[in-house]
Amino acid sequence: MGVNNAANSGFLLWLFIPGLWTILLLVWVAVGALLGNRPLLRAFALAVTLLGVVWCVLSIFWEGAATPPCPGGVPPWWPSFIPAPGF
Repeated sequence: MGVNNAANSGFLLWLFIPGLWTILLLVWVAVGALLGNRPLLRAFALAVTLLGVVWCVLSIFWEGAATPPCPGGVPPWWPSFIPAPGF
């Protein structure tokens, strides 16, 4: 926060964001190629893939933005059988 907010801007601009776009594009193309020429199934699978990527990004990078982090790392209400990468 404060003065050092832009300390990682070069890393984010030149390495992280293009790397993230590359991974998303590869996943997008792989899911589309695996399902072939079935438009409804392909559209559904691509939507699920995109929602999964958005969920992972939000759970990893939005840590503590709305609420403070939990003392044990996982909220007490979170079911133990569901992995939570951001917690």
